[in-house]
Amino acid sequence: RYKTMVTPRRAAVAIACCWIVSFLVGLTPMFGWNNLSKMRRTQEPNGSHTPFVIKCQFETVISMEYMVYFNFFVWVLPPLLLMLLIYLEVFNLIRKQLNKKVSSSANDPQKYYGKELKIAKSLALVLFLFALSWLPLHVLNCITLFCPSCQTPHILTSIAIFLTHGNSAMNPIVYAFRIKKFRTAFLQIWNQYFCCKTNKNGAAAATQEGN
Repeated sequence: RYKTMVTPRRAAVAIACCWIVSFLVGLTPMFGWNNLSKMRRTQEPNGSHTPFVIKCQFETVISMEYMVYFNFFVWVLPPLLLMLLIYLEVFNLIRKQLNKKVSSSANDPQKYYGKELKIAKSLALVLFLFALSWLPLHVLNCITLFCPSCQTPHILTSIAIFLTHGNSAMNPIVYAFRIKKFRTAFLQIWNQYFCCKTNKNGAAAATQEGN
Protein backbone atom coordinates (compact mmCIF):
# COMPACT_ATOMS: atom_id res chain seq x y z
CA ARG A 1 0.00 0.00 0.00
CA TYR A 2 3.02 2.31 0.26
CA LYS A 3 2.93 3.53 -3.36
CA THR A 4 -0.78 4.31 -3.19
CA MET A 5 -0.62 6.05 0.19
CA VAL A 6 2.66 7.97 -0.10
CA THR A 7 2.09 10.15 -3.14
CA PRO A 8 4.34 13.13 -4.02
CA ARG A 9 1.53 15.50 -3.05
CA ARG A 10 1.04 13.92 0.37
CA ALA A 11 4.78 13.82 0.94
CA ALA A 12 5.03 17.55 0.10
CA VAL A 13 2.16 18.35 2.50
CA ALA A 14 3.78 16.29 5.27
CA ILE A 15 7.14 18.02 4.79
CA ALA A 16 5.46 21.46 4.77
CA CYS A 17 3.57 20.64 7.98
CA CYS A 18 6.81 19.51 9.66
CA TRP A 19 8.54 22.78 8.75
CA ILE A 20 5.57 24.90 9.89
CA VAL A 21 5.35 23.11 13.25
CA SER A 22 9.14 23.39 13.66
CA PHE A 23 9.02 27.15 13.04
CA LEU A 24 6.15 27.65 15.50
CA VAL A 25 7.82 25.58 18.23
CA GLY A 26 11.28 27.03 17.65
CA LEU A 27 10.13 30.66 17.48
CA THR A 28 7.84 30.45 20.53
CA PRO A 29 10.42 32.27 22.75
CA MET A 30 10.38 35.19 20.29
CA PHE A 31 6.59 35.40 20.72
CA GLY A 32 7.01 36.13 24.44
CA TRP A 33 7.87 32.91 26.29
CA ASN A 34 11.32 34.03 27.44
CA ASN A 35 13.13 35.49 30.45
CA LEU A 36 12.84 39.16 29.44
CA SER A 37 10.10 40.09 31.92
CA LYS A 38 11.84 38.14 34.71
CA MET A 39 15.13 39.97 34.13
CA ARG A 40 13.33 43.34 34.11
CA ARG A 41 11.63 42.53 37.43
CA THR A 42 14.98 41.67 39.02
CA GLN A 43 16.54 44.93 37.85
CA GLU A 44 13.66 47.28 38.87
CA PRO A 45 14.01 46.83 42.68
CA ASN A 46 17.67 47.81 42.46
CA GLY A 47 16.65 51.32 41.34
CA SER A 48 19.54 51.46 38.94
CA HIS A 49 19.42 54.12 36.22
CA THR A 50 21.84 52.23 33.98
CA PRO A 51 20.51 51.03 30.62
CA PHE A 52 18.80 47.63 30.63
CA VAL A 53 21.35 45.20 29.17
CA ILE A 54 20.69 41.53 28.43
CA LYS A 55 23.53 39.03 28.70
CA CYS A 56 22.98 36.98 25.56
CA GLN A 57 23.54 33.46 26.84
CA PHE A 58 21.31 30.46 26.25
CA GLU A 59 20.25 29.87 29.86
CA THR A 60 19.87 33.62 30.43
CA VAL A 61 17.40 34.48 27.67
CA ILE A 62 15.60 31.13 27.15
CA SER A 63 12.96 30.10 29.67
CA MET A 64 13.70 26.72 31.21
CA GLU A 65 9.94 26.12 31.62
CA TYR A 66 9.63 26.40 27.83
CA MET A 67 12.63 24.15 27.21
CA VAL A 68 11.58 21.43 29.68
CA TYR A 69 7.76 21.38 29.83
CA PHE A 70 6.97 22.46 26.27
CA ASN A 71 9.99 21.53 24.18
CA PHE A 72 11.22 18.35 25.90
CA PHE A 73 8.09 16.85 27.50
CA VAL A 74 5.85 17.59 24.49
CA TRP A 75 7.93 17.71 21.30
CA VAL A 76 10.99 15.54 21.99
CA LEU A 77 10.39 12.83 24.57
CA PRO A 78 6.96 11.47 23.42
CA PRO A 79 7.97 11.21 19.70
CA LEU A 80 11.28 9.65 20.71
CA LEU A 81 9.60 6.98 22.83
CA LEU A 82 6.95 6.39 20.16
CA MET A 83 9.57 5.92 17.43
CA LEU A 84 11.53 3.59 19.70
CA LEU A 85 8.46 1.39 20.19
CA ILE A 86 7.72 1.44 16.45
CA TYR A 87 11.26 0.37 15.53
CA LEU A 88 11.21 -2.41 18.12
CA GLU A 89 8.00 -3.69 16.56
CA VAL A 90 9.45 -3.35 13.04
CA PHE A 91 12.58 -5.32 13.96
CA ASN A 92 10.44 -7.96 15.67
CA LEU A 93 8.21 -8.39 12.57
CA ILE A 94 11.17 -8.55 10.19
CA ARG A 95 12.92 -11.09 12.40
CA LYS A 96 9.80 -13.27 12.40
CA GLN A 97 9.46 -13.02 8.61
CA LEU A 98 13.13 -13.87 8.07
CA ASN A 99 12.82 -16.93 10.28
CA LYS A 100 9.77 -18.07 8.33
CA LYS A 101 11.45 -17.60 4.96
CA VAL A 102 14.64 -19.33 6.08
CA SER A 103 12.67 -22.35 7.27
CA SER A 104 10.75 -22.50 4.01
CA SER A 105 13.98 -21.98 2.02
CA ALA A 106 12.46 -19.21 -0.11
CA ASN A 107 15.17 -16.96 -1.53
CA ASP A 108 13.28 -13.96 -2.96
CA PRO A 109 11.21 -13.12 0.15
CA GLN A 110 14.34 -13.55 2.27
CA LYS A 111 16.20 -11.07 0.06
CA TYR A 112 13.31 -8.61 0.33
CA TYR A 113 13.14 -8.76 4.12
CA GLY A 114 16.93 -8.60 4.32
CA LYS A 115 16.76 -5.33 2.40
CA GLU A 116 14.00 -4.08 4.70
CA LEU A 117 16.13 -4.98 7.70
CA LYS A 118 19.05 -2.95 6.33
CA ILE A 119 16.84 0.11 5.81
CA ALA A 120 15.31 -0.29 9.28
CA LYS A 121 18.81 -0.42 10.79
CA SER A 122 19.73 2.80 8.96
CA LEU A 123 16.66 4.61 10.25
CA ALA A 124 17.27 3.23 13.75
CA LEU A 125 20.79 4.67 13.56
CA VAL A 126 19.31 8.07 12.71
CA LEU A 127 17.01 7.75 15.74
CA PHE A 128 19.97 6.78 17.96
CA LEU A 129 22.01 9.78 16.76
CA PHE A 130 19.01 12.05 17.38
CA ALA A 131 18.73 10.82 20.98
CA LEU A 132 22.50 11.06 21.48
CA SER A 133 22.52 14.64 20.17
CA TRP A 134 19.46 16.05 21.93
CA LEU A 135 19.15 14.26 25.27
CA PRO A 136 22.28 15.82 26.87
CA LEU A 137 20.93 19.36 26.43
CA HIS A 138 17.49 18.44 27.74
CA VAL A 139 18.99 16.63 30.73
CA LEU A 140 21.01 19.77 31.55
CA ASN A 141 17.85 21.88 31.15
CA CYS A 142 15.99 19.60 33.58
CA ILE A 143 18.83 19.95 36.09
CA THR A 144 18.74 23.75 35.73
CA LEU A 145 14.95 23.89 36.21
CA PHE A 146 14.45 21.32 38.97
CA CYS A 147 17.71 21.97 40.84
CA PRO A 148 18.39 25.75 40.75
CA SER A 149 21.23 25.40 43.26
CA CYS A 150 23.07 22.93 41.02
CA GLN A 151 25.75 24.58 38.90
CA THR A 152 26.38 23.00 35.49
CA PRO A 153 29.69 23.89 33.79
CA HIS A 154 29.25 26.33 30.92
CA ILE A 155 31.44 24.16 28.69
CA LEU A 156 28.99 21.25 29.04
CA THR A 157 26.10 23.47 27.96
CA SER A 158 28.08 24.69 24.96
CA ILE A 159 28.94 21.11 23.94
CA ALA A 160 25.30 20.04 24.33
CA ILE A 161 24.09 22.94 22.17
CA PHE A 162 26.75 22.12 19.57
CA LEU A 163 25.53 18.50 19.46
CA THR A 164 21.95 19.59 18.80
CA HIS A 165 23.06 21.74 15.86
CA GLY A 166 25.42 19.03 14.60
CA ASN A 167 22.58 16.50 14.48
CA SER A 168 21.20 18.21 11.39
CA ALA A 169 24.46 17.48 9.57
CA MET A 170 24.56 13.82 10.64
CA ASN A 171 21.39 12.62 8.92
CA PRO A 172 22.43 13.26 5.28
CA ILE A 173 25.74 11.50 5.95
CA VAL A 174 24.02 8.47 7.47
CA TYR A 175 21.47 8.30 4.67
CA ALA A 176 24.14 8.66 2.00
CA PHE A 177 26.36 5.92 3.43
CA ARG A 178 23.59 3.47 4.31
CA ILE A 179 20.92 3.85 1.58
CA LYS A 180 21.89 3.73 -2.09
CA LYS A 181 18.92 5.77 -3.39
CA PHE A 182 19.68 8.61 -1.00
CA ARG A 183 23.35 8.49 -1.95
CA THR A 184 22.49 8.73 -5.65
CA ALA A 185 20.09 11.62 -5.05
CA PHE A 186 22.58 13.53 -2.88
CA LEU A 187 25.35 13.11 -5.46
CA GLN A 188 23.04 14.32 -8.22
CA ILE A 189 22.02 17.40 -6.20
CA TRP A 190 25.64 18.09 -5.23
CA ASN A 191 26.92 17.84 -8.79
CA GLN A 192 24.09 19.90 -10.23
CA TYR A 193 23.84 22.76 -7.73
CA PHE A 194 27.26 22.91 -6.07
CA CYS A 195 29.67 21.62 -8.71
CA CYS A 196 27.66 23.03 -11.64
CA LYS A 197 27.74 19.68 -13.42
CA THR A 198 24.77 18.76 -15.56
CA ASN A 199 23.41 15.27 -15.97
CA LYS A 200 24.61 13.59 -19.14
CA ASN A 201 21.10 12.45 -20.02
CA GLY A 202 19.76 15.96 -19.48
CA ALA A 203 22.57 17.44 -21.58
CA ALA A 204 21.90 14.98 -24.39
CA ALA A 205 18.20 15.77 -24.33
CA ALA A 206 18.96 19.50 -24.43
CA THR A 207 21.27 18.97 -27.43
CA GLN A 208 18.56 17.08 -29.31
CA GLU A 209 16.02 19.79 -28.61
CA GLY A 210 18.46 22.43 -29.85
CA ASN A 211 19.01 20.52 -33.08
